[in-house]
Amino acid sequence: MSVRAVLFDAGNTLLFLDYGRLAAGVTPVAGMRLTAAGLAAAAGPAAREVEGGAASERERAARYLDALFRLAGVARERLRDVAAALRRLHHERHLWSGVAPRTVEALRRLRAAGLRLGVVSNSDGGVEEALTAAGLRSSFDVVVDSASAGVEKPDPRIFRVALAALGVAPAEALYIGDIYDVDVAGARAAGLRAALVGPSGSHAPDDVTVAPSVAELIELLVRRGELSLDPVGTRDSSR
Repeated sequence: MSVRAVLFDAGNTLLFLDYGRLAAGVTPVAGMRLTAAGLAAAAGPAAREVEGGAASERERAARYLDALFRLAGVARERLRDVAAALRRLHHERHLWSGVAPRTVEALRRLRAAGLRLGVVSNSDGGVEEALTAAGLRSSFDVVVDSASAGVEKPDPRIFRVALAALGVAPAEALYIGDIYDVDVAGARAAGLRAALVGPSGSHAPDDVTVAPSVAELIELLVRRGELSLDPVGTRDSSR
């Protein structure tokens, strides 16, 4: 059965921290000179460090930022000042408003092929704001935020909320995220296909397709025949 809808995770899949902005804004209180490259290198290890656990999404987000700057070299005694600086930056503009190159182009290609698009994110209620700040909200037919849905990935129910809104069957949908145990496990439990991007994805088992970015992943899936960008009506529905 061909793919009729593509659903995405938000953080570290579609949206990223603006590392250059964070490095410049936090360096004055960090006790060291931070760089965009240094923060980007710490992103994968920080994400893996906070995977799992029973904390709320807000608590996990705070733990992730704490781990990010600690792994980038900031001393623990400086982290409270770092958190305060991040709150000021977030008040000016959502921290998760960075977008990888060619992401917008990839989303346009999917929409031009007639595919329905959605976002399913474990978030604290701010994913719509983040997508808007990044200029991506208009690309999606539905956005499901765990804070509003009342259930988080990997629980398959959160995926079903998006599928119902889009009017597609699980077997007709592909989910793209960045954490195997949360995104792939949850999507597959709901009956969706799944693929991964980003630093966490690079450590995934061999049973999932992985690429460094959304744009590269879409191209790889098309080359492998796992996704068609032919206009609706020209696809082989038996695939």
